[in-house]
Amino acid sequence: MASLKEIKTRIGSTKKTKQITKAMEMVSAAKLNRAQGRAEAFQPYTQKIREVVTSIAQGTEDVSHPMLQEREEIKRTGYIVITSDRGLCGAYNSGLLRETHRLIQERHNSEDEYGIVVLGKVGRDFFKKRGMPVMQEIVGLNDHPEYSDIKNIAETTVQMFADEVFDEVYLHYNHFISAISQQVTEAKILPLTGLAEEAKEADQKTEGRLDYLYEPDPATILEQLLPHYAETLIYGSLLDAKASEFGARMSAMRSATDNADNRIEELTLSYNRARQAAITQEINEIVGGAAAQS
Repeated sequence: MASLKEIKTRIGSTKKTKQITKAMEMVSAAKLNRAQGRAEAFQPYTQKIREVVTSIAQGTEDVSHPMLQEREEIKRTGYIVITSDRGLCGAYNSGLLRETHRLIQERHNSEDEYGIVVLGKVGRDFFKKRGMPVMQEIVGLNDHPEYSDIKNIAETTVQMFADEVFDEVYLHYNHFISAISQQVTEAKILPLTGLAEEAKEADQKTEGRLDYLYEPDPATILEQLLPHYAETLIYGSLLDAKASEFGARMSAMRSATDNADNRIEELTLSYNRARQAAITQEINEIVGGAAAQS
């Protein structure tokens, strides 16, 4: 059985741990509010680009673009995986990486059939440890990243699709649902077949459709706008993933704080019992000594 001094030391160290986890929970909560606001504020921008591109595809029959068309043969698939740079965020990384790894193993028989673009140190280390082909990586991102922070890797990935290094590209990240809930999400961002399908559907519902005047011509605008739209999808998903990360980290630290409280209660109870036993022992020794002298 541990001595009173040992139990008291454990209580003290657990209280210090609780102070740290409580502080980390408060910091994560503050970062979550900011990250959630930035993710929500970016959505109208992405939606407006989508609206314009869909309008061009809908209203101009002779305009097409390779980014809107499925390729007949898929030789290599690209996966953009967004993780955190640090741990202490519960199952935020493990759930995402486990699902990504499972899908890759199911879909591909060779490393030549896929390539990985990873944002985050945890994901980078996970894939490299397993010898999986990491073609691009970025680590050490700011807690509240700007578009300029990932501009190069986003542009390069889109260009790899244009150059047919990738024949399709998927995004894997944790979608923010609430402060205590995140959902592992896969989204196909290239080719942008969803836009082509939307254009076809909208073409059947011309009533109430907005008509745009384009300068320069629609084909030139589409050439410039489609790559940028794909890049905004990557950046928007990163903002979404960051909000999820802070939510997961806040929940993990709250759970750790609660566990520390429970442990302190258990140790305090053990301390009081041990102290009571020591006092009883001392009383018995005093009574026994007095009886021996009488």
